[in-house]
Amino acid sequence: MITRRTVLQGSAAALAALGPLKAFADDTVTLPFENGQRPVMKYPQKRPMIRLTARPPQLETPFSVYNESVITPNDAFFVRYHIADIPFDTLDIDTFTVEIKGKVNKPLKLKVADLKRMPSIEIVAVNQCSGNSRGFSEPRVPGGQSANGAMGNARWRGVALKTVLDMAGVQAGAKQVTLNGLDGPVIEPTPDFIKALDIDHARDGEVMLAYQMNGADLPILNGFPVRLVVPGYYGTYWVKHLFELNVIDNVYDGFWMKTAYRIPDNECACVEPGTAPKTTVPIGRFNVRSFITSVLDGAKVKAGQTTLKGIAFDGGTGIKEVAVSTDDGKSWAQAKLGNDLGKYSFREWTLPVNLAAGAHVLKVRATSNGGKTQPEKATWNPAGYMRNVIETTRVTAA
Repeated sequence: MITRRTVLQGSAAALAALGPLKAFADDTVTLPFENGQRPVMKYPQKRPMIRLTARPPQLETPFSVYNESVITPNDAFFVRYHIADIPFDTLDIDTFTVEIKGKVNKPLKLKVADLKRMPSIEIVAVNQCSGNSRGFSEPRVPGGQSANGAMGNARWRGVALKTVLDMAGVQAGAKQVTLNGLDGPVIEPTPDFIKALDIDHARDGEVMLAYQMNGADLPILNGFPVRLVVPGYYGTYWVKHLFELNVIDNVYDGFWMKTAYRIPDNECACVEPGTAPKTTVPIGRFNVRSFITSVLDGAKVKAGQTTLKGIAFDGGTGIKEVAVSTDDGKSWAQAKLGNDLGKYSFREWTLPVNLAAGAHVLKVRATSNGGKTQPEKATWNPAGYMRNVIETTRVTAA
């Protein structure tokens, strides 16, 4: 039997024993939109998760997890891969290297042990899939049909990308850094999943080569042994199993930057439903979001005094206030914000309310320190990205 301790020791033998990747059916769940039935599966190092696809694995966090803690446990953290050739059985923390090459004075190959000897940084940050909540898009759009569980908040530890780039010596004229992970195409015409960051962003001191998540080695399905952490930015930039950084003197035009993961070039990143944008730009920072976590849509609750609880976050200014309505938006009350774990983290909120017997329509609305507030009506774009409408939870008190 392979225990968590054995796996996290990182030996090649232990990791190889996990492959081929096996999952076991536990139950089914029906997400709240058309064709929403999904299997609930148990994968290595994970509790039962909602499976969207098997190859590559896409696992959604059951929404009840977000009520457990403002920090998402490693065994419940969502999983998103784009292409299916993932060499799980070859990952070895002792031999894995991250290569830094291109427009640098001193190309480097660093082992995980080398990274751990460098000055470390730690940050609490949300990782959210660009298509989180895509299943709610109306009209429907192609892509993974997730509910609200393609997100998680963790305490990441690693080395600032700036530290590594400075060690290599970025040459004058450098414009971007491309980022490549070990997951690769199954068939040759499929473009490799390579992302890029502008050089100033890559060297902002917050972008990180992470080797720990919530005080433990990264789970295999979340990027072991090294992944990129890009605080405030959608998960498409958070490359897993990161093995290659290439400093370039041009703007990278690979498929996953030039064609995929692009949004309408306007303030709302939206267009009229069913239409196409005239111009697009690469997706970037989160917009502001909030959720009620203590009760689920359709729940029956006890009438009288109760305390609602939830989370809010944005792309890096932090949360200024959260307002809650128990009468479908007719009136609003200010919730109490919980501990501030940093501007990139979930921020917990609570509000005592009195629910009389009968039906109630609950709403939650967050405002960021940057002055952004969630819209009352859901916006739309052809990729189903960046949903952040004021969420509605219907409950019956008795």
